[in-house]
Amino acid sequence: MKAASSPLCNPQDHQWSRRKMLGSLAAGAGGLAGLLHPAVAETLAKREKQVLFIWLDGGISQFESWDPKPGTRFGGPFRSIPTSVPGTHFCELMPRTARLAHLLSVVRNITTKDNAHSSGVPRILRGDPANRGVKYPYFGSAVAKLMGAGVSGLPPYVWIKPGNGGFLSENAGFLGAKYGAIAFGDGRPPENFTLPEGLATAEDEARQLLRERFTKSYAAGRRAGATEAQTTVYDMARQLMKRQELFDTSRVSERDLDRYGRSEIGQHMLVGRNMLEAGVRFVQVTSYGWDTHGDHFNGSASLIPKFDAAFASIVEDLRDRGLLDNVLVVSMSEFGRTPRINGHIGRDHYPEAWSLAMAGAGIARGRIIGGTDAEGVFVDAPQAYDIGSLFHTWYAALGIDSEKVEFMNGDQPLPIAHQEMAPIKEALA
Repeated sequence: MKAASSPLCNPQDHQWSRRKMLGSLAAGAGGLAGLLHPAVAETLAKREKQVLFIWLDGGISQFESWDPKPGTRFGGPFRSIPTSVPGTHFCELMPRTARLAHLLSVVRNITTKDNAHSSGVPRILRGDPANRGVKYPYFGSAVAKLMGAGVSGLPPYVWIKPGNGGFLSENAGFLGAKYGAIAFGDGRPPENFTLPEGLATAEDEARQLLRERFTKSYAAGRRAGATEAQTTVYDMARQLMKRQELFDTSRVSERDLDRYGRSEIGQHMLVGRNMLEAGVRFVQVTSYGWDTHGDHFNGSASLIPKFDAAFASIVEDLRDRGLLDNVLVVSMSEFGRTPRINGHIGRDHYPEAWSLAMAGAGIARGRIIGGTDAEGVFVDAPQAYDIGSLFHTWYAALGIDSEKVEFMNGDQPLPIAHQEMAPIKEALA
């Protein structure tokens, strides 16, 4: 239960600590007033780069979002609406995002190679590097390895998703299990996340010291990879136990609940906001249900407005709290949807020509890159971009030179992104 606030202040109330500043800034005009304080500006300038990766699993339709084609045989029933970028239109199902287009880079000429979920998802999330006979890490694990956990002490790679949670070591590939994702099922903390009733702090510290001694003894003579993941998970869990407020959306204002939407993705995006403000390096928020092979248009009319509310709200809040320059925001799926509407009034998998959106750290604002032909069937641009180019782009936005920096798999140096591809220069600030 939150303690009642005192009407009196103390000396600590006048110190502009990083945590206090980030926690106290409210969205809107009230929060912007604080940004005038020189100490706040200095803190923001030094803030480490982070990533918000929004994954719309199954495949959001580019036609009903970033690249509408109204009035064409494949366009569907929805209109397009103007955005804050002159001459650019989004689907009418995204009115709030349309008003923020000047903060985004939208890439409309994505062409990938796999139209299956089972193989397409890992291909996208690993960046499809040249085959070196090893399993590459997902982007979140790669960022955790290359950039570290940062000063927050919290897990570097968290995944907020519907359903079950747990530690997903397989995401780390050859980097080793310690760089896997901690998944929070339904945006909730893990089970048994509080200390046993009656256990004093000193007793808990004694237990921790004993565990560390046993772990050191067990690790002696064994490969590091066999023990370091377990140790890492324990350490991260202890840090999270001290920050249980990160999962508590009951303290969110009614206004924010309405802005983000009282939907699954809205609630999970609020938890993601908490994680970013606390300093988590890489936050993935996943939404399921986008594989609309049947009744696509009714499905889109339900799904996309929920995404619109959550996405627009997080971008607004990052901007208003002075964090957008430091947080790389990516929203995407494993592919788009077919122009052709099938016999079930649905759109099928379509990797040949689709779109995604980016914002924030290192990303140019108000850019619409590439395009498709009049009916959205083919990329209608001088160049199409595959996922390897996007990995180069994201690394560049985070200040990582993907041509020089390498992973090490034992003694084997490996490129962090596809060597035959390059960043999308138009998307970079």
